[in-house]
Amino acid sequence: MKRFLLLTLLFPFLSSAQEYVDLFRMGYGQTFNNNFEGVDSSTNVTFFDAGLTFPVVLNENHALITGADISINNVQLFPKAVRTNLYSTNLKLGIASTWSEKWSTTIVLLPKIASDYKNISGDDFYMGGIALLKLKKNENLKYRFGVYASQEAFGLFTTPILGWYYLSPNKCFEMDMSLPISADVSYKYGITTIGVDYFGIGRSYNVHYKNSPTLYADLSSLEFAGYLQFNALEESVLLRAKLGYSSNNYEMYAKGDKMDLGVSAFSFGDDRTQLNPSLNGGFFLKFEAIYRFHIGGNSKVQNSNNK
Repeated sequence: MKRFLLLTLLFPFLSSAQEYVDLFRMGYGQTFNNNFEGVDSSTNVTFFDAGLTFPVVLNENHALITGADISINNVQLFPKAVRTNLYSTNLKLGIASTWSEKWSTTIVLLPKIASDYKNISGDDFYMGGIALLKLKKNENLKYRFGVYASQEAFGLFTTPILGWYYLSPNKCFEMDMSLPISADVSYKYGITTIGVDYFGIGRSYNVHYKNSPTLYADLSSLEFAGYLQFNALEESVLLRAKLGYSSNNYEMYAKGDKMDLGVSAFSFGDDRTQLNPSLNGGFFLKFEAIYRFHIGGNSKVQNSNNK
């Protein structure tokens, strides 16, 4: 399970059905307790993420996608060690296109810098991207097929994406699935929404220690949560509280210690030597805020960009 991944704020590109786009997202949370395996030591993980997405309409059938995301995780990487901030900052540049009433595509480049931001160099820069093909089955159901790939400190990672988006005719029940990366099922009651979601995260960060060789942290985590959401200002501002379980694990390796290939949950040619004890998962609490822009209208470009 350890190779499930995606950058935290790719959701605007993974779904398309409703006539809206999430322009800004922000979240802050913390795990309650994570124990190191085999030793009497524990830590917790605090995390912050924010993302901006700004689509620019080029013509009736094409729109430019721009934006940026940042995430910050604070954690002890070794038992009883000082806490370390791990940063991941990526740009988003791509294009969303509508080719017919049924078919549309989204292609986005995702260059990023991922490290503890000490002595930043070209080694901390990685290139990634995502490509999606979307099929509109009817007004309430859309399918998506795609692939995500990225350079990481441990080597090349790629995963297929298979999913669908369903919105009930009364616009209350919603399913947003992008497997094996994410799943979200919710029901709206007036100004409140209750739901459950799953998110598979995988990232790597270069970590620099004074007078020591550079290491890297290989993060893998599966998050399962229930949430309560308040829909404010005509559903333009969404405030969400989440409680769930996350299998956080930050494995430390020497720089240059790589695998041959990571594909979804599978690793090929992985004979790396882990330098720290594995970290057990724990329960977490997270608060999120989303600014959602309701587009309206029937433009083909709008429908290719929205959720």
